[in-house]
Amino acid sequence: MSPEQANLYCRQRTAASHSSFSASFRFLEPRRRQAITAFYAFCREVDDVVDEIREPAVARAKLAWWRGEVDALHARRPTHPVGIALAESLQHFNLPAEQLHEIIDGMEMDLDQTRYPDFKALHLYCYRVASVVGLLAAEIFGYQDRRTLKYAHDLGLAFQLTNIIRDVGEDARRGRIYLPLDELARFGVAPADLSQARYSEQFQRLMEFQIARAEQIYQQALGQLPDCDRKSQRAGLIMAAIYRRLLDEIRRDGCRVLDRRVRLSPLTKLWLAWRTYLREA
Repeated sequence: MSPEQANLYCRQRTAASHSSFSASFRFLEPRRRQAITAFYAFCREVDDVVDEIREPAVARAKLAWWRGEVDALHARRPTHPVGIALAESLQHFNLPAEQLHEIIDGMEMDLDQTRYPDFKALHLYCYRVASVVGLLAAEIFGYQDRRTLKYAHDLGLAFQLTNIIRDVGEDARRGRIYLPLDELARFGVAPADLSQARYSEQFQRLMEFQIARAEQIYQQALGQLPDCDRKSQRAGLIMAAIYRRLLDEIRRDGCRVLDRRVRLSPLTKLWLAWRTYLREA
């Protein structure tokens, strides 16, 4: 497969996901846009292994295959379209195999662990599936000040907490609960309340607590971005604007996340992306 065909595959893979992230990619110059699209396609591929393959042994074998593909792309011998596209990006950006493996480690945690006793335990999962993604995205976007990596780490965590909040009901029906169990107990919410979509004042307070923590981490992350890197990191700032608006919508909707998925319209995402781009220009 040619690099052009591989990049087309990644663009189609990204578009099919209808992700909020893709709205920010269009503002990047071509080389960085190609790299982040290939990287995002990689994340989608390994995430879908766990979400779509019901037999754990098969999913584990597929993730092992992807580990081999990561090693192959760093040896310049990839076979998958995503690997071929990423190998092209390696000529320009630092995407260490160790960090790509760590993302796969995070996905594999979903095969072994469906509950987290407290936020400290959840934090490792979030680091692997989101903060590492943020760090690699920062490499692609470019930076001058290494403090930008701390911003990228925390922004990835905030994104993942937003995903967890948005997908509480959907995840619970799949048998997974990412909200820390000690926090459910503190607010008087039973795990069965989530899977059976039982709303209550206790659940409302639990979710308001989750939203407040995510918002605090957004503020912490954004406060750590050095001024010299704001322009290069505009794509991340666009993502943050979209995800923070999503949190606002969830709050406005009364945290009704057990039996529905709150979404932003494509037009809203595009407007937020354009407004943020102009502000950071």
